[in-house]
Formats: sequence, C-alpha cells, structure tokens
Amino acid sequence: MSTSVAEIRASYGENRIISGDFDESLSVKCSCGTFVGKRSGDVLSFCGVPYAKPPIGELRWKRPRPIEFSDAVYEALYNGKTPVQTEIDSERASFYPQGEDCLYLNIWTNTACADKDKTVMVFFHGGSYGWGGTADPLYNGEAFVKTNPDVILVTVGYRVGLLGFVDFSEVKGGDEFPDSSNLGILDQIESLRWVKNNIGAFGGNPDNVTIFGESAGGGSVSLLPIIDEAKGLFRRVIAQSGSVALTFSKKECAGYTRKLFKGSGAKDMSDLMKLSEDEIIELNKRLNLDNNFPQRDGKLIPLNPYEAYSSGKTADVDFLIGTNKNELNYWIGELGGIVPFRFGIPVKFENDIKNLSKTDKRRISKFMSGLKGHSMWKIAEFYNEVMFRLPALNQAELHNKNGGKVFMYYFTEPSAIKYRGACHAVELAYVFGNTNETIYTGSPANKKLSHAVMNMWANFARCGNPSIDKLTWERYDTATRATMMISKRPHIQYDILKKHRKLLNPLIRHMINASYTELDFNVPFVYKSAAKVFGVAAFTAAAALIIRKIVKD
Repeated sequence: MSTSVAEIRASYGENRIISGDFDESLSVKCSCGTFVGKRSGDVLSFCGVPYAKPPIGELRWKRPRPIEFSDAVYEALYNGKTPVQTEIDSERASFYPQGEDCLYLNIWTNTACADKDKTVMVFFHGGSYGWGGTADPLYNGEAFVKTNPDVILVTVGYRVGLLGFVDFSEVKGGDEFPDSSNLGILDQIESLRWVKNNIGAFGGNPDNVTIFGESAGGGSVSLLPIIDEAKGLFRRVIAQSGSVALTFSKKECAGYTRKLFKGSGAKDMSDLMKLSEDEIIELNKRLNLDNNFPQRDGKLIPLNPYEAYSSGKTADVDFLIGTNKNELNYWIGELGGIVPFRFGIPVKFENDIKNLSKTDKRRISKFMSGLKGHSMWKIAEFYNEVMFRLPALNQAELHNKNGGKVFMYYFTEPSAIKYRGACHAVELAYVFGNTNETIYTGSPANKKLSHAVMNMWANFARCGNPSIDKLTWERYDTATRATMMISKRPHIQYDILKKHRKLLNPLIRHMINASYTELDFNVPFVYKSAAKVFGVAAFTAAAALIIRKIVKD
C-alpha cells in the first residue's frame, strides 16, 4: 500500500559535509562538489543535490543563481526540503519538511549498465504549481532504472505557489522582482543547465535529455520548448495531462497578489522581504489553496503560447503527449466526495461559460445534449476536453504541421477507487513502476502494464519512438490522428472522440483553466437548484467553501 504520511515525515534527513574517508564507489564529482549516494542492489541514488544557490535572503523572489563551484564532499542521502505549500492529502511531499531552500534534485542510475552515454530523463512534478516535491514516493526512480538500466532518471524540486508564481509588477518595490511571476519555470531551466553541465559525470549523455512531467509538470514541459532560455537543454518532451493551457493571464494573476498583501499586512515589497521563513510558511497557510499558474507575460512566456507552436519554434523537439479518459474525476477526492463535487463543479462551469458568445454557448449545448447521464458527468467531460485533451491535441497538431515528430496517447486504465475512472494522475504509478503506491490507483497497479509503459517512455527518450516489442506506435498527424490507447491491452485507435473535437475545439482560444479565485456565485445553478432547498444565502456560503477546493491540479 501507499507510503504513509508518518513514513514520509520520518524519511527526512539533512545531508552533511564529509570530512574524512568515504566510499568512492558511491561517489560522483560534480562542479558543485563530490556527492556520495547510496546503493540498493545495482541502483545508485543521489538525493538532495543542489543545482542553484538557495533562494533565501536577498534572493527570495529572484531568479535562480548558478550553484557555486566546490571541492567539498557531501552526503547525497536525503531529499531536499519540499517547497513551501499547504499540507494536503493528495500531495504526499507536502508532509515532508518544507522550506525556502528547496532547489535540489535527485538522480538514479543502474550500475548493471556501464555505458558512459546513457539516455537522461528529467522529471518535473505536478501539483497545480502550488504543491508537490521530489519527496513524493510516487516519484522514486529506483524501479524505473531497474527496468531500464541504460537510462538515468532525475527528479527536480522547484519553487511553487507563494514563492514561485506571484506577480509583483504593480506593487511598490516590485520592479526589483521582475521575474517573480515565473520563478518555478526559471528554476526548471536552471536545473536543466546543471544537468547539461554535470550529468556526464554520472554516465549520462547531456545531448540526449528528455524532459517529462505530469499536470503542472506536463504544463511546464509544454512551455519549455517555446522559451528561448531553455533552447538546447533537452531533445525530447513527454507531457502527461498538461499543456500550455495551464497558464494564467496577467489579469488572472492579480487576485492572488491582492490576497497575499491583505493576508500579510504588508504595504510594499520591503515589508514582504522582512518576513521570516516561518512567517512565510504561516502566510501560505492563511492563503490556503490559492495560487497562480505561470503567467503569459509576453516576456518569458508568450501571450499566446499556441502561436509559438504554430510558428515552428518547437519543430526540433520530439513530443509524446497525452491525457487520461476521466481527468476531472480526480477532483471528487479533492472536494471531499461525490456530493461536494456535484454541487461545486456547476458553479465553476457556469462562471467559465457565462461570458462566451452565443455561438460558443450553442456549441456547448449541443455537446452536452449528445452525452448521456447526470449533468455533473457531462460537465466533467466538458472539462476533460477543453482543459486537457483538446489543448494537447492542438499542441500536437501545430507541432506536426511544422514537421515536428509527435506521438499521442489516451490513458484509459481505471482506478479502483469508486467514481474515479482513469482520473488525473492515475498513470503515475505505472510510469514510475511504483505499483504499490495506490493513492490514485486504489489498488496495486497492473505490473505488466506498468512494465510496458516504462518501456514506452524510456524507448521514446532513447530514440524518439515509443514503440516496443510487437506494439507499433504510429506518429500522430491530422490525416489519421493515431492515438495509443493505454490499458491492459494497449492498441492504436484513430481520431478518437471525433465529435467532441469538432464541437469544442474552437473553445481552446479562451484558455479555460483552473482559475477559481474570482468566481461569482450569482449563477443560475445556485438559484435554479440548491436555492430551492437551502435558500440562496445558505447555499452561496456553502458553495464558496466548496469551490475554494476546486481544481488543485
């Protein structure tokens, strides 16, 4: 069964400087020091390796600075601290000790393969850009490199939430923090520079790096190919349940800044900089579940990321991208069960569509009328499409149009948890081979399918083609729209959910995402349904509490 919270807390330790003798067979010399890891069978792991200067003191809310050269010898036994975030059951790393000093990565390599040019895979975790960390047991890389000994796996911690994605541009003193809206993305880029410069010491090929991630991580690896600073740092991308749609406009980011200043009592940036780390952690608790996604600022991230794909900017990168059949069902757990989900989701839905054109509303009405079942499942399917699958399809289409290589998947193997289906994040246990981490799968993941998925991912990283054994994975293009259906019996299908695509595809221009900080509860659902039972005032208050928990990933 899944690693318990107590076990996660107990796994914490602080890597120390080694002043005496050490086991050189467990050590690797990097530019920032020599790191001594630990062995489990043939697998060596190096945990808590710093890739940037600690973003503390004067570097709080500043872009990451390169880690300094060092001749010292360090232990590499423990994960670095989890970035500051609210503790929440679905993000196991949130229960590991937190801190501002969180820019560390972990590396796994298999000594059974002595190659000096191993394929390198770098993983960026999910968590709605407000949660997550490398201490999550789902992301342990041992099983993956046991299955694929010629691959080196790296997992990266980066700033999230309060310290990673806040727009200070309109705040007094904010001009001294010009990168604050997208610090987590800049952290990821700095980690890839470190990998480029140091992974050869571990036996990795710095010219064959694949970046991959899920949810916010999938969004990150979709953004990195269109960011100039990241050019040349990777060769391939695997985007799981995340796309450039998981971004905010400047307007959407403004609400969080207002709440931050109100919650802290600060008047300007000078006041915020005076807060201690403990005060920052407490402030984050008061802000609770509010946070931003990366900002389409027109500087680091284009105002229209799809145009960057359309222009051919990503053509030199190979892509594997996909989504899960029942993405939104994940939030049944986040909201506290099927009843809160039933009453919370319509409020979000009616906020998202109320300002759309009559033409767009007719499209949505036609889409809904073509579905069977309760309205909440119809709304869930709407979000499965416009928030996840269709943005992924559009990235794939635009990439393919410019000659880029792309493969598409659709994960359909269901969770054993009631109502979840193939929900958001359910594939993670399969991808990492951690089949007993059942937080999303409900019961141990099928080992045969997990083995196949690990090999698909690794083979794509090796050579740009995820085909394995007798299973040929055709490239995605607009002629056939070949998609690998990932289940106990993986197989190719063509142009799946064609009617959904044709009806809803025009809506992706609205960048419908997980923003919920400015929701209006004066929507028809409140008055037509629940108000009859609870009264408007009572239901509005209840809905407000429910909706604050909506869409964490």
